[in-house]
Amino acid sequence: MVDELVVVGAGGFGRETLDVIEAINASTNEAVWKVLGVTDDAPSSVSLERLAARGYKYLGPSPDVRASRSATMYVVGVGSPNVKAQIVADFDAAGWEAPVLIHPSASIGSMTALAAGSVVCGGVQLSTNTRLGRHVHLNPGSIVGHDAALADFVSVNPGAVVSGDARIGARVLIGAGAVVLQGLEVGAGAVVGAAACVTRSVRPHQTVVGVPARSVLRGDVA
Repeated sequence: MVDELVVVGAGGFGRETLDVIEAINASTNEAVWKVLGVTDDAPSSVSLERLAARGYKYLGPSPDVRASRSATMYVVGVGSPNVKAQIVADFDAAGWEAPVLIHPSASIGSMTALAAGSVVCGGVQLSTNTRLGRHVHLNPGSIVGHDAALADFVSVNPGAVVSGDARIGARVLIGAGAVVLQGLEVGAGAVVGAAACVTRSVRPHQTVVGVPARSVLRGDVA
C-alpha cells in the first residue's frame, strides 16, 4: 500500500528529501510513498520553478495546508534546527505523523535507533549502536561513528563527521565538512562551523569555527 506524504520546505534540503523519497520508491517493486506536494510559507521563485520542473505541486503555506487537509504523513525538508522544531510543533499539534526516510545507498549499522522524522540522505554512513532523535537530518556523505547519540532536531551537513561516542545535543547544527572528535559533547543549540575540527566539548548555544574549533560570537560569523 502506498502512503501519502507532504514535504515541508521547497528549498535545497526539501528537494534533497524528494531525492530520498524517489530513491526509496525506485528501490522497491511497488512505490512506498506518494508525494501529495510541497508546502512552504515563503518559497522563493527559484525554488518554485525547480519544484515545477520536477513535476511536484506547490500546496501553499503550511497553515493553509494543515487547515484544508486531513492529517497525514509529513516530512520536514528544512535544515535550520530551530525552524525545524517550530514546524514539527505545528504539524504534531494538528495530528500529523512523521516517518523515517533512509536513502537506499546509506550504510546503516547494527543496533541503530532512528526516531520519527529522521532523514538519512545518500552516501551516509551510520555506524553501530548509534541513536538519532526526532527529526534529525543527515545530509549526503555525512558519517556518524559508533555509539554516538544525536538528540532531536540536529542537522549534520554534507561530509561532516561525528566520531564515536560523541553526544550531540538538541537543535545543534554541524556545518559541512566539520569533524567532532571521539567522546566529545556538543551542547544543545550550538553551531559547529563548516570545516571546523572540534577537539574539546562545546557548551550549549556556543558557536565554534576553525581548526581547532574555537568559540566566536554568533554575530561575528559571516
